[in-house]
Formats: sequence, structure tokens, C-alpha cells
Amino acid sequence: MSSLCDVKGIKVGHHSDPRRPTGCTVVLIETAAVAGVDVRGSAPGTRETDLLDPVNTVDKIHAILLSGGSAFGLDAAAGVMQFLEERGIGYETGAARIPIVPAAVIFDLNVGDASVRPDRQAGYAACRQAHTRECQEGSVGAGTGATVGKVFGIEHAMKGGVGTASIQSGPWVVGALVVVNCFGDVVDPCSGRILAGSRIVDGKGLRNSVAWMKQREQFDGPLGENTTLGVVATDARLTKAETSKLAQMAQDGLARAINPVHTPFDGDTVFALSTGEQPVDPESRASVLTILGTLAAEVVSQAICRAVMSAVGLPGIPGYAEWVGSQVDGS
Repeated sequence: MSSLCDVKGIKVGHHSDPRRPTGCTVVLIETAAVAGVDVRGSAPGTRETDLLDPVNTVDKIHAILLSGGSAFGLDAAAGVMQFLEERGIGYETGAARIPIVPAAVIFDLNVGDASVRPDRQAGYAACRQAHTRECQEGSVGAGTGATVGKVFGIEHAMKGGVGTASIQSGPWVVGALVVVNCFGDVVDPCSGRILAGSRIVDGKGLRNSVAWMKQREQFDGPLGENTTLGVVATDARLTKAETSKLAQMAQDGLARAINPVHTPFDGDTVFALSTGEQPVDPESRASVLTILGTLAAEVVSQAICRAVMSAVGLPGIPGYAEWVGSQVDGS
């Protein structure tokens, strides 16, 4: 299976809370990485994203946390910092080494007991599970409580989750991990077929949110209760500005596989990492970045589809496999 972990030096760990469907996912970088971010949704929940602006001083980070629990879930970043500090990893200030851990959250409080959300212990536990082997997909970590297709409310939604993919081009590897908890429908970019989205009330099909919107002037949506989060990484040696551009181009992968996307009801955020293992010829930096950004959008769209196709349903919120099965047997 291709995954974000195909980029050398990247580890991924998940913690899923058994008390309700929620959790967190951590991306650990063994030797720190240059990082950038691009935020397109209007309702983001984030931490340390201002630091990633190319004009700001610190250019390398040590981990990224993706979490359920809405703004409460940002607490889990403290557990990631604790894990890294115990191992002497961080930005040297003279007084202490401070681990740099940007984070972003999804809203999953509408599934199960909202008082249960990822905390410091959850972030630490996710770090302990991190490894460079195959990344788990589906209903794990930050994708445990994720849902998709909420234009008409959670009662008509389907299950979202975590997906990952990678591509190699020449000496460079580009990988992505995405947590899919979107307002819109998830669409196969190759066929245009809706894989998961808002279900029709009678349970006999999917509504097609965009087609429905073409006939409406307004509607009441679940404001701020959605978000797709992504991490793209490459082993190419990029600057902070180039890594930010990589994150920006990677957002096109969301637009290919989610419709509608980047809405006022979403907090869509994509981080980008450059581990710097593979040098880039100074004379061809623009063309290399173009290739890497194109591949980033591709692996993001693949990861989104894999997220929903791997997800396991919850009571009243079917996963992809269950939904397809129910349509075939007519149940």
C-alpha cells in the first residue's frame, strides 16, 4: 500500500478513543522538516499555523497533530510536545528545546458523547504508536468520528475517515495523509461517481448536493461542523516558501474529490513538509516544484477516496462498503 510513510523520515501514529468515536493522528518527523500550510475553509481550528508563514523565523517543525474534538482537541498537541521533549527534540532556545507542533482539528462532537474528546494523553498515546510501516486507513485516529455529506445534516451523512497515498517521480517521493470530514460529497475524480455523501431520506440513493443546490437560493447548513485536513510530504529539498506553495497546490486535490469544498461551513487545512533528503538543482527549481505540486494534488485526491472507501460505519451512519451492499441487495 502506498502511504505518507513512503517519504523517508516520516512516522504516523493513531490513537482511537474507545469511549466514543473520536481520536487523533500524529505525523512525526525524525529529523525535523521545513513546513508550510494553506487554509481554505472559513471555519478552521488550528494551532501554530502563523509560524509557518514564510516571513516568520522558525522554518522547521517536529510533528503535526490532526485531531477530532473540535477546538477541545487542540489539547492533544501538548501530549505530542511532551513526547518529543522527553526525547530531547525541539527548537533550541538556550533555555529549553521547544518542540514545534502545528495542529488542526475536525468537528466530530455531533457523534456520541461530546464531553469525550482527545486530550494530552491521547496525543502522547498516538506518538507511542507512530512508526514508518504501513499507515492504517479508515475509521482510525482523527478519522474515527469523521463523517461526510452533511449538507442536509448528520442524519443523512455517511462515514468519513483517514486515507493515505504516495507517488514516486524520478528521485522524489510525494505522499499524503487526509482526514475526510467534509460538508460536501466525495467524488471519484476519474469517473465523476459520488462515492459517499448525503443520503436521500428513503435510503435509496445519494442526493447529489451540487445538483440540489442548483435549484436553491439558500439553505441552512451545519456551520463549522465540517473540515478536511491533509498533510503532504516530499523528500525533495524545498525552501519554506516553496513548501507553502506545495501546500497550496495540494489543495487542488480536495477540489477534485470533494464537491462542494472550501465552503463557509468547512475549515479545510493542508500542511506540507519537506524532509530535504533529495537535493534539487537550483536551475530547475520552478519546474521541480510544479511537478511536486501536481503530484501532491493527485495523491491528496487518491487519499480522500481511500479514506471513505476504507471507513467502517457507525449506527445510522453507513460506511462505503455497507452502503454499496445495501443498494445492491435492496435493503
